[in-house]
Amino acid sequence: MNSLEQAEGSQHDLKAFERRLTEYVSCLQPATGRWRMILIVISVCTATGAWNWLIDPDTQKVSFFSSLWNHPFFTISCITLIALFFAGIHKRVVAPSIIAARCRTVLAEYNMSCDDTGKLILKPRPHIQ
Repeated sequence: MNSLEQAEGSQHDLKAFERRLTEYVSCLQPATGRWRMILIVISVCTATGAWNWLIDPDTQKVSFFSSLWNHPFFTISCITLIALFFAGIHKRVVAPSIIAARCRTVLAEYNMSCDDTGKLILKPRPHIQ
């Protein structure tokens, strides 16, 4: 195999890797969008419930657990938010970024990088003197 055939094979491998990486990142986008919406909705519900809980004059007069019992919207949304974080929603929301960052780390050894969509970025070769 001569060097021209090797270069063409390498180019083909790079294109195949780039196609697979962009496909994988783009497949994560719909799920990531859904998880972001869920996180936003639960966060807004928790903040709204917390506001109502804090401005209620009875909150200061009763015990902590009684005040939570009197505000089930806040209690349920807060528990849901905590459960989502224990389930790893914070990782699912940024999954494409995590994949891209890990690929950048590996590709740096080969003088390459990638953007957030998975497109490869070929860096110029360093000149050795």
